[in-house]
Amino acid sequence: MTMYKVGSLFAGIGGICKAFKDAGCEVVWANEYDKNACKTYRANFQHTLIEDDIHNTNPEELEDVDILTSGFPCQAFSIAGYRKGFTDERGDLFFETMRFIDAIKPKAFFLENVRNLISHDSGNTFKVIKEFIEESGYSLEWNILDSMEYGNIPQTRKRIYMIGFRDEGNMPKMNPRRICSNNFKFPEPINLAKTIDDLLEKGQVNEKYYYTQASKYHDMFKEHITKRNTIYQLRRIYVRENKSSVCPTLTANMGMGGHNVPLIQDDYGIRKLTPRECARFQGIPDDFILPDDVANSHLYQQMGNSVVVPVVQRIAENIISALDAKYFNSKIAVNA
Repeated sequence: MTMYKVGSLFAGIGGICKAFKDAGCEVVWANEYDKNACKTYRANFQHTLIEDDIHNTNPEELEDVDILTSGFPCQAFSIAGYRKGFTDERGDLFFETMRFIDAIKPKAFFLENVRNLISHDSGNTFKVIKEFIEESGYSLEWNILDSMEYGNIPQTRKRIYMIGFRDEGNMPKMNPRRICSNNFKFPEPINLAKTIDDLLEKGQVNEKYYYTQASKYHDMFKEHITKRNTIYQLRRIYVRENKSSVCPTLTANMGMGGHNVPLIQDDYGIRKLTPRECARFQGIPDDFILPDDVANSHLYQQMGNSVVVPVVQRIAENIISALDAKYFNSKIAVNA
């Protein structure tokens, strides 16, 4: 297996970077604008981090990479962001990603976004994305995967993953020149073995996470939050029970004023999930540092914006195998 170099756009706290690193790649640089996400990123990675708006970043000044990843912001395509798509200024961040792909010309790219991207504007948004990718000479393989089915993580989190390979665009599926594309496969579903309880802290957590009688939500929570090993959500004015025995989708606004906060009942009362528990529900291991100088509200936001690491790692491993089929095996043939 070849050690492929990776560059990461909209890196956040580094969920995609960790997944590719764990798959055997070398992440050589990343770009992120949010200062608090950058604090968390730097606490966990040693390579170059460009802390700047992507519009101000010149790909010509960066080290060439084999794989470019981009978790470009999804608000412009999500229900929560009112689905304005390319008319939203954040929608142009896909085109910024393409600017880097066109300049660097990586062997492959990995893109991640919300599942609503596929249906936005009756499919026209995704049609434009596909056309831009193929006109740039890349193939496009895509799928919507749920973390509870593909990552052994008890969270419902459906995301679209888009993979492309250089010099394989605008070709019929079985064209023999589509070596990488034809060798790439999305992961197969796996059994969900982990439970909610497996990811919760054992014993009593810090008292600040519990809702006391002084809380305006106390009576409502006491009435509706009655089951163990079940995660509830505060939805502004009501409590919603997740009846599938997994965590509902973690959102970026769960630390901002109460909406979408994941709630559980333990032996000591009713409380919200801790940032560490939210990290676990994203498949982020406990040795991943959550800096003390980053406020919990920002940590919650970072976890809601992150990816489910085991799902991305499985995809990354398959990207590597597809690249090896073309580049590694060709080296063997030349040297034989």
